Amino acid sequence: MPAAEPVVSEEVVPAYIDVSKASVARVYDAFLNGKDNYEIDREVLRRIQKVAPEATQLGWDNREFLIRATRFIASQTGITQYIDCGSGLPTAENTHQVVQRIEPDARVVYVDNDPVVLAHGRALLEENERTHLIDADVFEPRQVLENEVVRKYVDFSEPLALYQCGTLHHYSGDAYAEIMREYVDAIPSGSYVALSHFYDPESGEFSPLARSSKEVFLHSPMGSGWFRTRAQIESMLPGLELVDPGLVLCADWWPDGPRVKPLVPIQQCIVGAVGRKP
Repeated sequence: MPAAEPVVSEEVVPAYIDVSKASVARVYDAFLNGKDNYEIDREVLRRIQKVAPEATQLGWDNREFLIRATRFIASQTGITQYIDCGSGLPTAENTHQVVQRIEPDARVVYVDNDPVVLAHGRALLEENERTHLIDADVFEPRQVLENEVVRKYVDFSEPLALYQCGTLHHYSGDAYAEIMREYVDAIPSGSYVALSHFYDPESGEFSPLARSSKEVFLHSPMGSGWFRTRAQIESMLPGLELVDPGLVLCADWWPDGPRVKPLVPIQQCIVGAVGRKP
């Protein structure tokens, strides 16, 4: 009796999802070993792993920095309103869950314009009446700041927290500093900004890794992933007083405990900071 033919499973793709190009949110989901991604998104991960075998650590360091920064802001500053730009797909610890565990009445507005996030994320990210998800382009500050949901749930006369974690390295233009300045100008004194970004050290053993990773990302089906210099990243934090230890590797921003295992090379290529507007 002939052996049975192996069953080949085809990915079922909803009609509203474009899989001719990788999606930033779905690629991050693949980096975090999630399930809301497609073959074209996993192809980006495979390509970057040829240059940086531990590439998934970029996603984890970014996410864990966001979680630690959120715990700090929620527990130490008294801020109870948050705008999380580029929220991405829901994962194990989302911003509102971290915040509301510490400050149950805190309000969180997520911002994204990825169709998968908007379709699959809304039910999970809008768990309660204090958590909302809006459709807007995070690289167009006025779209976010003037959104009716943002204006309804965020009081701009009181300090707030604004996140741009893992977003601006997907902006291909030269106006990244101007984008952040528009956001910072719009938020009140006493507000906090959390930012993380792919990093080119410019010299030493890790700069070639940053530059080769950038080339892979830019020529992948995603088409974005800029590793910028310290000066370029600092320009995205205009006029802010950086919380100690300043702009550092994401893995070095108040880690959860003493370091036992050494950092892998790609962890030297993503930095983060939290700053307070005077």
